[in-house]
Amino acid sequence: MADWLAALDRRAELRAKAGLTRRLHPRTADDAVVDLAGNDYLGLSAHPEVVAAAAKALAEYGLGATGSRLVRGSTAAHHALEDTLAGWLGTDRALVFSSGYLANLGAIRALVRPRTLLVSDAHNHASLIDGCRISGAQTVVTPHADVTAVAAALAAAPGQPAVVVTESVFSVDGDLAPLTELHAAAREHGALLLVDDAHALGVTGPAGAGAVAAAGLAGEPDVVVTATLSKALGGAGGVVAGPAGYVRHLVETARTFIYDTALPPAVAAGVRAAVELAQAGDDRRAELVERAAHAVRRLRAAGLDVSRPDAAVVSVTAPGPEAATAWAAACRDRGVAVGCFRPPSTPDSRSRLRLTVSAGPSRAEFDHALEVIVECAP
Repeated sequence: MADWLAALDRRAELRAKAGLTRRLHPRTADDAVVDLAGNDYLGLSAHPEVVAAAAKALAEYGLGATGSRLVRGSTAAHHALEDTLAGWLGTDRALVFSSGYLANLGAIRALVRPRTLLVSDAHNHASLIDGCRISGAQTVVTPHADVTAVAAALAAAPGQPAVVVTESVFSVDGDLAPLTELHAAAREHGALLLVDDAHALGVTGPAGAGAVAAAGLAGEPDVVVTATLSKALGGAGGVVAGPAGYVRHLVETARTFIYDTALPPAVAAGVRAAVELAQAGDDRRAELVERAAHAVRRLRAAGLDVSRPDAAVVSVTAPGPEAATAWAAACRDRGVAVGCFRPPSTPDSRSRLRLTVSAGPSRAEFDHALEVIVECAP
């Protein structure tokens, strides 16, 4: 019995030497840090209308959904949210899962049939990578945002059903996938396109409908959209949206939907209120764009290597994993929370701080946070 625990201890020691130790940092409800690490892009998680909608549903339904969606877990709050999301995303139907991770696992598996080829971007999120693995389908990983490589992979498998799998705004560096070109390549070869719109939903596109809508692909019959509801919408859960026949197939076959307890009704109601606010939030989106551009200017002026933000994610290169960890800790000690991304979370083995720009903090707080990041740089 002790041998396996000793092996785990040894692996923990090796991670520590490589600067890859991970720790939990609990926060209190009155936490006063300037948050550039969380994903509450539009500052909606504590919006009075969102909280009121959730509180009303909490009083009506209680804490949990009490079952899976196909048993007792489907409530009017879930169906109202799905109708609202489908209308916003411009799709036939939408289906809500209890997390974005599970939505991606279920969405990919439901697209796989015998001989299916999955063509996955090298920088895809772990949930997409795991979805490809769990599906059991042949998977080709193509260089990041390389449409030519995607087209070549599809051309090399004539007659096979295929799915191109990509994020829209990539979660590590915040760059935007060439969705129009990827869709054209997929359609030319009879393939489907699955887009995880997690970091674009609420932030880009008409009325915040995301990068798929911004690319003019909303409602296309060969496009499936997934997203988490925990970023710009400030809640929890995930969604898969697309043609009605595909969503019906998910309801009847997706294991991560069928065998999972449903999202709490209070969360579904709160997220629906957040969607309505996000749709009318052009001013908040404009503020995000301006803040992201300002952050890049300030950090580059300090000599830091900063990504170009296509939405609200700003990536700042660190010298290595230990330096990234120390940098993030120094910022936290001075009241600023920043994301710290190190291998294996980074697809290119490069460590960085990830700043998620938010409309929540005041402009003075945001500017102060940028100065702290510069002053704490290794």
